[in-house]
Amino acid sequence: MAKYNITEKKEKEAAYRSLVSPRLMDELKEKILEIILIQKRYKDKDYSAKQLAEDLGTNTRYISAVVNVRFHMNYTSFVNKFRIEEAMTILVDKRYQELNMEDISSMVGFSNRQSFYASFYKINGMTPREYRMRHFAQIRAKEGKTKKRRRAEKKED
Repeated sequence: MAKYNITEKKEKEAAYRSLVSPRLMDELKEKILEIILIQKRYKDKDYSAKQLAEDLGTNTRYISAVVNVRFHMNYTSFVNKFRIEEAMTILVDKRYQELNMEDISSMVGFSNRQSFYASFYKINGMTPREYRMRHFAQIRAKEGKTKKRRRAEKKED
């Protein structure tokens, strides 16, 4: 884990979290998911918790409380989770094989390659490049087995 200097965050109890009613938390949770995930605002490098709060007519403390309590992470980790999920899809898609990591990083909403690599490593335990290479190595191995099987079947005929 020392590779990207990732440290575990300590859970702190913020008093304002208990001030948001469960009903309001549920409402805000659905609205946050709608904007971040469905509208794909996670792809926008400049879309902050402050902007989200403005769009929802609330404040950043409420956004923070909902994301912490309902999703068990902070706002940045929440947004980065969706970015990494999309990056994982792009990395193994043959149509995007020629894209470099900077291009993919930018496509999914990261401001720089370093934060992309750190987030990816934190979630997957490997770099995006390693992830891509492993995937395509597995595909080649499967194709090799299929070709050997076909040759063996032809010999039997």
